Amino acid sequence: MHQSMASNSEYTIDLERIIRSYAGNRVPAFVIRFLKRLVHEDEINAYLSKGYEGVDFCEGVVNELGVKITVVGLEDLPEDGRFTFVSNHPLGAIDGVALGGIIGRKYNGHVKYLVRELLMNLKGLAPLCIGINKFGAQSRDLPRQIGEAFNSDNHIIMFPAGLCSRLINGQVHDIPWGKAFITRSVQSRRDIVPVHFIGENSPRFYRIARWCKWLGIKFNLAMLLLPDEMFRSRGSHYIVRFGKPIPYQTFNRERTSLQWAQWVEDAVYQL
Repeated sequence: MHQSMASNSEYTIDLERIIRSYAGNRVPAFVIRFLKRLVHEDEINAYLSKGYEGVDFCEGVVNELGVKITVVGLEDLPEDGRFTFVSNHPLGAIDGVALGGIIGRKYNGHVKYLVRELLMNLKGLAPLCIGINKFGAQSRDLPRQIGEAFNSDNHIIMFPAGLCSRLINGQVHDIPWGKAFITRSVQSRRDIVPVHFIGENSPRFYRIARWCKWLGIKFNLAMLLLPDEMFRSRGSHYIVRFGKPIPYQTFNRERTSLQWAQWVEDAVYQL
């Protein structure tokens, strides 16, 4: 799957426009200028303007940052079948695009992410995505969209924690996983492939996430740091381990879906 690459300003992002679409004029101009610097808008747009799409977009990000990834176990996965790939989410950005490139290249681009709707603003990534917005008009159509994705021939990539990993008891670890990947995979008769992405963000990231929790700040402030964390990962080396597919029939009534989700999460960290 090799899409053409051409300079195209339609692929770039306008952070001010995005913020205004969500918050109107309530956000002061100086805050928007600060956020533009924080998320590296100019650097990101320099890459986006190249016009990469889909799997090429994901691989291009990894190459642009000079990130090296050692992949273990991918060659043992079957060529046929429909899988739900579930991974921990230690980095919150580069791990996501890296998995899209790795899995997408193996399966000729037949992959879909379930992602936060905000990421749909990245036009190069959007062809691989189903944007999840729990609020507003779009949310009413979400169950149908997710159902269609799971019933399609595409492989699904999910981060069941829903958030980037946090520092928990001195270890970088996901918050407890949700059960949707279990119920949806059983309904659509998809085997589940556990994926362990080994890496971590800077101490600053976990420190700010901890402060937000202590102060009771509901807004996910740490999320704003993820683009900066991505650029800090230049030249880093990560390891991705793929486990063997777990047959969907495994997830019977001996445990609840939430208990099975915890079981798979434990299996991921044991890889």
